[in-house]
This record gives sequence, C-alpha cells and structure tokens, in this order.
Amino acid sequence: MVTAFVLINIDDKDLKKISEKLLDLPGIKEVHLVAGEYDIVAVIRVKDNQSLSDIITDKILHVPGILRTKTLFSLDTFSHCDLKAMFKV
Repeated sequence: MVTAFVLINIDDKDLKKISEKLLDLPGIKEVHLVAGEYDIVAVIRVKDNQSLSDIITDKILHVPGILRTKTLFSLDTFSHCDLKAMFKV
C-alpha cells in the first residue's frame, strides 16, 4: 500500500465544494481543511505508485479551484489499526 499526503492551495475559497470533489476521487480516503500555508490536506491510500501518479496528475490537478499541490510520500506507517484491511487496498 502506498500512502501520500497532498498539501493543496486553492484560489477558490469554497473549501467545502472542493473538498467534496476531492473525496469523490478514487484513492482519496480523507480530506482535511487546515490552517497555515496550505488550505487542504488530502490523504491518499492506493496499491502502487502508478495509481498514486494517476490520481495526482490526472485527477487532483484537474479539480477546478486548485492552484498548487505538494505531495509527501509516506516511507513507513505505524498504527494501532490494520490500515490495509481498513482501506481495502
């Protein structure tokens, strides 16, 4: 399983509308509205790097209102939950 955190800047301040569009995309498991340098953090969990690339380049960047993204790739995950089973990835 590949996990990534996409930090997103938007030009449209309709955070709810953009968040709902992001959450509808396959692979995006969580969307967080945040304070600070970025407006939104999307959590992606997919089976491989190619799926991650497809979501970022073919889906997220085409959502209206998104200006910029910065992607952080998880190198390792520690959790009390079985994330693979939980997210069926």
